[in-house]
Amino acid sequence: MRILFCTDGSKISFNALYNISEWIKEAVIDTICVIDWSFLPEEITIEEENFTYSCANVADTILDYAEEEIKKLGLKTGSRIKSCGSAVESIIEQSENENYDLILMGSHGKKGIQKWLGSVSQEIINTSKVSAYIAKEQNKKHKLLLTTDGTKCSLGIISKILPNMNLENKEISICMVNEDPNLLFLDGTLDTNWLLQIQKQQQIYAASAIKDIQSLLSDNNIKVDETVILTGIPAQKIIDYARTNEIDLIVLGSKNKSKLDRFLTGSVSKRVLENVISDIWLVRCPN
Repeated sequence: MRILFCTDGSKISFNALYNISEWIKEAVIDTICVIDWSFLPEEITIEEENFTYSCANVADTILDYAEEEIKKLGLKTGSRIKSCGSAVESIIEQSENENYDLILMGSHGKKGIQKWLGSVSQEIINTSKVSAYIAKEQNKKHKLLLTTDGTKCSLGIISKILPNMNLENKEISICMVNEDPNLLFLDGTLDTNWLLQIQKQQQIYAASAIKDIQSLLSDNNIKVDETVILTGIPAQKIIDYARTNEIDLIVLGSKNKSKLDRFLTGSVSKRVLENVISDIWLVRCPN
């Protein structure tokens, strides 16, 4: 497994490194450090040569520390990349030039108006086609929630990451959320029996989807501790379940929609990421 670890030297970025080390079997980790000066107002002038030199020195210090921590965690160090400028642009460019399995980042978990202003992690999720792992704080690295919507994508992403995951002595739950039929229709009054029939079919479909994932895990000698079928708004139900059960890592699937589609319609992953302290492993669906 090849990972691009993105760090600005902050504790939050290293939380992501410490957490993922308990979930993966082995990996080669390239580290990128970007000293981001793109936030400076245009009217502020800097001596670019001296500033770039200072950035490089800071980046080297951070990269040296990252290499030491990666080795302590029993993972392999790969390339080290340093840059000055826009963090988002530098990380996206690096991820597009190399064949990474995962981009590893920390998130500050911004709230209120800061959500609307965006963040590096959210912008990378919206832009990159590479899977991403985002962490906010160190946790127990024990409870895993696998989510599914019953599609081939959901089963495919678990098949994709399973060979690289260390699930020994982990507590594993599988969750599927059915949309509330009452929220799917805007006009008219629907027959109660018809709604009940829809709910019945939803339960059958959800049970089948969860069974498929259980079978996949069972084939790899992995025990599932709990399965749950919920009804409501998917993002909110996942958030509530994660909070109540103190989930450490949530695995979510993501189709490669255009950036405009994601902006207009939003996404389950975006809302979950903004509202839980759990780590998020956002896996792009296999082609």
